[in-house]
This record gives sequence, C-alpha cells and structure tokens, in this order.
Amino acid sequence: MDVLVIGSGAREHALVRALLDDPGVDRVVAAPGNAGTALVAPCEPVDAADPVAVAALARRLGADLVVVGPEAPLVAGVADAVRAAGIACFGPSAEAARLEGSKAFAKEVMAAAAVPTAMAHVCTTEAEVADALDAFGAPHVVKDDGLAAGKGVVVTGDRDEALAHARTCLEHGPVVVEEFLDGPEVSVFCLTDGESVVALAPAQDFKRALDGDAGPNTGGMGAYSPLPWAPADLADEVVQRVAQPVVAEMAKRGTPFSGVLYCGLALTSRGLRVVEFNARFGDPETQVVLARLASPLSQVLLACSRPGALLDSPPLRWHEDAAVTVVLAAPGYPEAPETGGLLRGLEDADAVEGAHVLHAGTAPATDGTGIVSSGGRVLSVVGTGPDLARAREAAYAAVRSVQLPGGHFRTDIAAAAAGA
Repeated sequence: MDVLVIGSGAREHALVRALLDDPGVDRVVAAPGNAGTALVAPCEPVDAADPVAVAALARRLGADLVVVGPEAPLVAGVADAVRAAGIACFGPSAEAARLEGSKAFAKEVMAAAAVPTAMAHVCTTEAEVADALDAFGAPHVVKDDGLAAGKGVVVTGDRDEALAHARTCLEHGPVVVEEFLDGPEVSVFCLTDGESVVALAPAQDFKRALDGDAGPNTGGMGAYSPLPWAPADLADEVVQRVAQPVVAEMAKRGTPFSGVLYCGLALTSRGLRVVEFNARFGDPETQVVLARLASPLSQVLLACSRPGALLDSPPLRWHEDAAVTVVLAAPGYPEAPETGGLLRGLEDADAVEGAHVLHAGTAPATDGTGIVSSGGRVLSVVGTGPDLARAREAAYAAVRSVQLPGGHFRTDIAAAAAGA
C-alpha cells in the first residue's frame, strides 16, 4: 500500500513513522512535510488546504490511501476531493468536520445525541457575552467558535480578560461561553468508519506554556500515556456515552463522520463531560498514543475509510510501555515565536535509549548546513519505557540534548502521574 500523509507537524511525523514501521505499507510520502519527515520519506510541496491540489497530488503519486493530519484541510474539503477522485481517505468530509470547525454546531449535535457536556451560551454580541459570564460566574471559559489551532480558548478568573478575548473572537464570528468544568482533562481518540467506533488508548496533554500549568494557552506542550489514575473502563465509557451517539447522530443527519473523533473530556465531580471535539488526531497526544500502538496502523486507517469495514478489523494491540512527549518550543512561543534558530544535537537526542525525535516546525537551513526552526512548536521529543518514570527520563534526556537558542520546554510533563 502507498500512503500519502498530508500535513507538516509532529503529528504527521508520528503518522509517517508509524506507517513506515507497518509491514503492509510499501511507500509513505509526506506533503508538504518538514525537515524531519524528509529524513525518512519523500516530501512533496502542496498547499495542504487546497482540495484540488491535494487530490491531484494523490492521483499523480498513485496513492492507495490519503491520511489528512491537520484540521484546516478537513474543514476546507480535502477529504471530499480525494474521495471524489476515487482514492480512499482517512478523514471526515467538510460537513462532518464542522464538529471541530464550529463549537456551536458541536454543542447542537451533542444536545441532539444526549451527550454530557458543559452548559454553554452561543453569543453574537458583547452584551450577550457579559450576561453569559455573569450567569456562569468565574472561572470564565470563552471559546472562539471557529478554528484557532488549539489556542482559541481562554480560561480565567478575570472577567475583563474574558471579555477582551470575546471581543477578539466576535470580530469574525460567534463566541461560546461555557460553565467551568472541574476535574482532570483527558483525550480519547475514537476511530470510526461512520458506523462503528473503536477507541485508542487515553492520553493527557498539557496546554499551558509554563510549569505548573501557568502562562498562556498553547497548542500543547507535552503529553503522556497511559493514565494510571483514570478509570479502567474510561475508553469504553467514551465510546458508549459520547462517540457512538455522536457518530449515529451525524449519520442520521446525512453527514456521516469517518476518521478520528478526538474527544476532549473532563472527568468532573458530576461524571464525564465533553470539553471539545476535534475532527483529527490531537497534537501532541498522537505522538504518545502511536508510540504505544502495536497493531499495524495502515489497516485500521484504511478500514475507517470504508463504511462498515471497521467492525471486521482485528482488535487493536498495545505495547505495555509508557510514553511521554515533551515539546521544544521556539523563543517567544506562543505569543510571538521567533523562527530561524539553528538546531544542534538532534543526533544526540535520537541516540538516547528509548527516545526518538519528531519534527514539527523545522526546515532545512538556507545554506544547506543544518536544520532551523520554522514554527512555534519546533520538536516533539518522545520517550518510552516500562513505566512513566523511565519514559520521562528518556524524553527529558533527549530534549536536553538539543540546543535551540532561546528555546524552552516544560519540565513537569507527566511528573505528577509518574510520582516525580
């Protein structure tokens, strides 16, 4: 099987790596990829959010399966164009991807499917926002209704800060104000062919930029799996109470959802609640979940592209090892990342036992002498081991081997869960 992976981040590098390890895969191509994927697979230039260009590339390459990584191409209709070209595609249609593209739409679907979630008001004016903030009280949760690369949410006890974020969101669309959900957050990826649902291993990510969950919200600064503190039946509960009802509701509406339904959850004092849906694999959780997956990835992704095929797929197998990923970010991230810094020590990091480096925002240096940063999140460094403590040791030994002037990373990823 020849597979084309669309995207340029660490999530896509993790997908490429897992597919290259799959004996059922003959060739993997990344488009556009990054400096890390280029070390292991051919990369093709493409505008990932251009449906016509992606479909044409898939035809030219003779791809048997296209895997769409980021959310923007899905919302733009890339999966629709690829399927229209007669090529199997892992990823939902543009209509189905509205579950991520519009938080208001996701709330509507959850209400129809009786899925437990936070109470919310969809606001179109500042006055409506003010009323909603007062109705729910602090801490305030304000969300951009549309795509925001994981950074459109503000959780704050400061009403003025909440209003300021809402004003920015209202400049281009509605804003969603929610009740605050207590309890730890968990990510569960649910694979679906539009009918059946299979959950992957739960993971937890770290959104804030600084240790102790301080600083601004980011796209994610690290993640780990498994979750020793989570209920043993969590994945089953998510399938039964969340993913399967939503998949059924989407099919009922005539817009079946296939691909991966990312369920962002809070385990509250009142039980499980949905924080958000995404229509693609999460980043950086994908990096740790795929590090633990023992089953060949291509067959389950291909099954998701065919209605009814997932039910006949063999059960997923998992490594017993734990996995931790730590994100190395560029100076100034997330507010104003500085790019162009030369990365040193990448080979040393990859040489750490139990560790591997996944590239996110990287590019070849213009003089051809190395690799430089090209985005806010530069690398995801993954460590694996027989338990979380040793997985953390591998991840941090590797990330500390990399030098990026002004680069920063959190030092507390998975620390509490590992007893560190």
